[in-house]
Amino acid sequence: MRARIVLFLSVALNAVLAWMVVRESHDVQPLPPQPTQLSRASAPGKTKTNVVVRRQYFNWSDIESDNYLTYIANLKSIGCPPTTIRDIIVADVNQLFAHRAATEILTGDQEWWLSEPDPSVLEAAAAKSEALASERRQLLDNLLGPGWDTSVVNPTVIPSRFNGTVLGNVSPEAKQAVENLEADSTRRLNDYVQAQKTAGKPVDPAELAKLRLATRTELAKLLTPAQFEEYSLRYSVNAEALRTNLKGFEATQEEFRSIFHASDEINSQIDAFYSGDDPASVRKRAELEKMRDAAVQQALGPERYPVYKITQDPLFQEAQASAEQSGAPPEKVIPMYRINQLTQQEKQRISADRRLTAEQRAEALRTVDQQQQRSLRQILGDFSEPELPPTPPNIP
Repeated sequence: MRARIVLFLSVALNAVLAWMVVRESHDVQPLPPQPTQLSRASAPGKTKTNVVVRRQYFNWSDIESDNYLTYIANLKSIGCPPTTIRDIIVADVNQLFAHRAATEILTGDQEWWLSEPDPSVLEAAAAKSEALASERRQLLDNLLGPGWDTSVVNPTVIPSRFNGTVLGNVSPEAKQAVENLEADSTRRLNDYVQAQKTAGKPVDPAELAKLRLATRTELAKLLTPAQFEEYSLRYSVNAEALRTNLKGFEATQEEFRSIFHASDEINSQIDAFYSGDDPASVRKRAELEKMRDAAVQQALGPERYPVYKITQDPLFQEAQASAEQSGAPPEKVIPMYRINQLTQQEKQRISADRRLTAEQRAEALRTVDQQQQRSLRQILGDFSEPELPPTPPNIP
């Protein structure tokens, strides 16, 4: 229960015992000879001395208790100094409340299927953190007395990234191993980027992807399958990109999980090994993308997959970004998307019309842009800005 402070307490106990031994070596006087006594029934003609043995060593189980008051009393009984008792109790209580924060506070990263954190969840997390901090302070005041630590007013109890019902129960050893792996991964990425800059070479995204893939492989060895899945859904590069791409789709928890599992491994393979422009990479990338889309379609079903496809369209994402920038409500996005679609189709028709001269084509494209701006302003109404960016031609 208190493994993190066992070593600290052992040192304190040894110091106390050493002091006791030294003191008794000076105080104890030689005992006068005592008559030999028999102990219970012995063999005829044999005697056995009655020896009194004093315990010189303590076991942790002799002192530790689930009840803090009993725990403190046991520490006092072995002569622990007050400052040592305070440090032990504070460390133990801090560990207790850190675990409670990890398992009781619902944070935004626990709702990994949302493109943006729920404001109400963030507010509730802050309130719960303050409540735990107050409860911690009250417990320590009751155990150690007011003013036990005047240097701390009322620290906020904040859960680590290892929180929730899954990651909140990761063992301290595994947690430390993951944190070490994260630090090593960051160092390797930075070393590669710095080496490329020193050599005057560009940073290759494929090499970065390979480094992340190696970290992912090592991470899977440190966590259970459920913990690895939760960690990946929250903190992986692919999950972060998926949250951005799913804005407007409003995926449920199970939909996000299904899309992630259908695309995660394939996206990692594409980024690491098939992102080049050579024919072999292009061909393999197309095969993998087709497999990915088929897996997503099967996961979402015939009703939700068409909605998903729309949200992946760059024209939809552009309309969504414009609406967000203008502060317009979400229901404005689809009409704006339709305008962008019509604009692109008209621009493609104009660009493909070989009867037009270069000047006529440029003038026609400007006219289409102006029509698009007027239509978008009409849709946005009071939310429209002085000038919306025109939709790029996006012509093959």
